[in-house]
Amino acid sequence: MLRTPPDAETLARLRERVHQVDAATALAWYRADAAVIVDVREPHEYAQAHVPGAALHPLSVFDPAGLPDPGDRRLLLHCAVGVRCGHAALALVRAGHPGPVYRLEGGIAAWQAAQGPLEAGAPR
Repeated sequence: MLRTPPDAETLARLRERVHQVDAATALAWYRADAAVIVDVREPHEYAQAHVPGAALHPLSVFDPAGLPDPGDRRLLLHCAVGVRCGHAALALVRAGHPGPVYRLEGGIAAWQAAQGPLEAGAPR
């Protein structure tokens, strides 16, 4: 079932709840255990390199209801370069996620450039 795209006003309201963060900020949140990190890339990308502890929820089958509850932590989405996580963030907000949603500017490429930890292997 195709959903009707939001009108411009609705889209603007949704985007107000989605915030981009740079890799240094995301890395600080990671080190302080202040964020739940969700990787929206595909399984083969995740297997090559991913943030340790990141939950895999590929955009191709993205279901906002299946995401982990961040509790009192931030919900941080990332992808390869920062595009797919924007689509996932809007879908999450549109589905009624109550809090703000953060997306990693520059994706895992920026994370790696900021010397964030990475590991390889299939999702658990």
